[in-house]
Amino acid sequence: MSDVSALMGAVAEGRTRVEEAGLAGMITLRGDLSNSKLIAAVTGLAGVEMPGQREIKTGDDKAVAWMSRDELLIMVPHEEAEAAVATLSTALAGEHATVANVSDARALFRVEGPHAREAIAKLAPADLHPESFGPGEMRRTRMAQVPAAIWQSGDDQFSVICFRSVAQYVFDLLALSAKDGSEVGYF
Repeated sequence: MSDVSALMGAVAEGRTRVEEAGLAGMITLRGDLSNSKLIAAVTGLAGVEMPGQREIKTGDDKAVAWMSRDELLIMVPHEEAEAAVATLSTALAGEHATVANVSDARALFRVEGPHAREAIAKLAPADLHPESFGPGEMRRTRMAQVPAAIWQSGDDQFSVICFRSVAQYVFDLLALSAKDGSEVGYF
């Protein structure tokens, strides 16, 4: 696994702060999400409940996000990702499931400040109005021309995951959308 994040902690300050959050352990698990063995393996590893459709369940340093009807994204500290893959693979031996460490293929951003929601809403076609999207919800969407996943990770904080190969593009989009003078007054 890489020991260097996609943008090495890049930060853009504006009316909203955008930062590359550094290395994060990310594991894709595909399988039957109603399988009791899979549920026990995931919840035992992450220490959180199984998420429902379009949900993310977070703990102190781990999270499990529903990505599709047969896919989860499990987030752990970067240094624990390989061991977590091994633990899940062992627990799910003989089951119809795949487990893959995708940590090096993804980038994680934090968008913080009272205008964070607006900065992201300008880029994504998902309905991010507070009545439609709040804490505990996860959206797979697009940010301009690239796929992304978004969730509200704090009161005025959102997290964004994209492919590492487009990290600079996503960072630049977010920074432009969040800079001083870019407000549109949507929220």
